[in-house]
Amino acid sequence: MAAPVIVEATAKQTATLIFMHGLGDTGHGWSSALAAIRPPFMKVICPTAPTQPVSLNAGFRMPSWFDLKTLDIGGPEDEPGIHAARDSVHGMIQKEISAGIPANRIVLGGFSQGGALALYSALTYDQPLAGVVALSCWLPLHKQFPGAKVNSEDVPIFQAHGDYDPVVPYKFGQLSASLLKSFMKNVTFKTYNGLSHSSSDDEMDDVKVSGAH
Repeated sequence: MAAPVIVEATAKQTATLIFMHGLGDTGHGWSSALAAIRPPFMKVICPTAPTQPVSLNAGFRMPSWFDLKTLDIGGPEDEPGIHAARDSVHGMIQKEISAGIPANRIVLGGFSQGGALALYSALTYDQPLAGVVALSCWLPLHKQFPGAKVNSEDVPIFQAHGDYDPVVPYKFGQLSASLLKSFMKNVTFKTYNGLSHSSSDDEMDDVKVSGAH
C-alpha cells in the first residue's frame, strides 16, 4: 500500500483529519484542497487505497478501498473487503492516539467510496470521534445498522451530496442520511444544487465550518 500523503499541522498539533479518496484516485487528489481549509493545529492524513480489481469496472485494477459490485441501493456488497478497509482505518486512528491525539480530536472524512468507508469506520469505532465528513457517498452495509453501531450517538456527521450526481445517486445519499438520523443525534445532510459527482468551493467552505475546532 502506498504511503499516505501527510500535511503536517503548521502550529502545535492538537487534532487530525484522516480523509479517504474516491475510487481510482490517490491521497494526492484531496490533500491540497484540505490543506487550504484545515485549521493550523490540524494534521491531515490522506491515505491511498490498495490497487485491486473492481467488479463495477469490469475487473479493472485501480485504487479501491473495497470491491464495488454495483451502486444500486440494496445491491450486493463486498462485506469482507469493507471490514478489512475499516480495520485499516481503525489502525490509522490508533496510530494518532498513540502519538498523543485523543479520539475526540480526530475527524474521519472521505469522498464517494472513501466517504462510505469513513461513515462505516466511524460508526464501528469504540471511542467517540470529533466528527465525520461524508461527501457524495452512502452508508455501506446499511441493513446492519443501528445494530453494528458501537460509537456514541452524539458524534457529529456532516453529509453532503450534489443533486445532479450521475455516479452515486443523490437518493442513495438521502436514504443513508435519513437512516443515520434515526439512530445518530447530530447528522447534517446538505444538498448542493446542480453539483455532479464532485466537490465545489461552497461545499469546501461548509466542510471548513463543520470541522474540528
